[in-house]
Formats: sequence, structure tokens, C-alpha cells
Amino acid sequence: MEDNSIEKKYNKFIIAVSIVIPVVVAILFGVKLKDFGYNVEPLSMLPPVYATINGVTAIVLVAAVMAIKNGKRLLHERLMTFAIVLSVAFLVMYVAYHMTADSTKFGDLNHDGILDATESAKVGSLRLVYFVILITHILLSIAIIPLVLISYVRALAQRFDRHKKIAKITFPIWLYVAVTGVVVFLMISPYYAN
Repeated sequence: MEDNSIEKKYNKFIIAVSIVIPVVVAILFGVKLKDFGYNVEPLSMLPPVYATINGVTAIVLVAAVMAIKNGKRLLHERLMTFAIVLSVAFLVMYVAYHMTADSTKFGDLNHDGILDATESAKVGSLRLVYFVILITHILLSIAIIPLVLISYVRALAQRFDRHKKIAKITFPIWLYVAVTGVVVFLMISPYYAN
């Protein structure tokens, strides 16, 4: 019989965190500090910072996989822990930005404040691509929470057979979320208010 005591110990925590984080983020996304009387300037320096964090996360994830494939378990463990820290930092900055700034809409205005017919057609085509990437990014960023936590707990429990099985699912999804976070930023950045 397998010893799943560590996994069982964390199951409720994983379920709770996997539900609470998306719900809290969704609620806070709609909260604007100015609505509560706080005259806070938008934290407009944060989007490039958290996009960079997403890029670094992608690099760290690839490095972690390379480390474990080369038998460097301790390095793999440290890199994966760092990837989790980076993801938490991203989440805090993302929420902070959206609590201080209105949402930016893709393709609304050019630098002159108007779109001509050619620009409008280009924006229309890119808008579809943008929304496909954005929606898959958001949905998978929710799905990745329990996958990361389960993978991490299985490693903590030294259940490497089970860890490896779920990590094969977790890694590509987490990598996709990290990379598309950068892509979404690059696509929306021309439309940020100055």
C-alpha cells in the first residue's frame, strides 16, 4: 500500500487555493481603488514588469526541465520553487495594476485617437487572434493552479513516479501560460493609455 499521507494532507489546501485564487482575482479585477476614494495613479509601470516576469518564468521552466533531464534534482527543485515565486509575484502585480487602472481594450484607438479603414481592417483580424490567445491564456492560467500544486506536493512527498506523470501535463500548460502572457502584453501594449 502506498503512503499518500502528505498528498492527502494537502488535498483540501490544493482544492481551496485552486478555487479561492481565481475567485479573488476575478473580484479584485473589478475593484478600483478610486471607487473607494483612494486617489491612486495607475501603476502603469507594472504591465511590462509582469510581462517580463512571465518571460523569465518560461525560461526558468525550460531550465528546470533540462536540469531534471540531466539528473540535477536539487537544481530542478530550486528552479521550480523559483517559478512558483515568480508566478505569485506576477499575480500580485497583475491585481495591483488592475485595481488602479481601467482595462485596456485591444484596437480601440491609434496614437491619433482614430482608426482609418486600413488600420481598422488590420485591427479586426488581429483582434480575433488576440482574443483566442487571451481566452486560452486565462482559462489555462486557472487550470494550471491545481496542476502546479499537485505536482509540487507529489515531489514533496517524494512520489516521483506520480509527480512525473502530472508534470508531463503541467509543464506544457504552464509554459503556454507564461509565453502567452508575454504575447498578450506585446499585442495590447500599443493600446495602453499614455
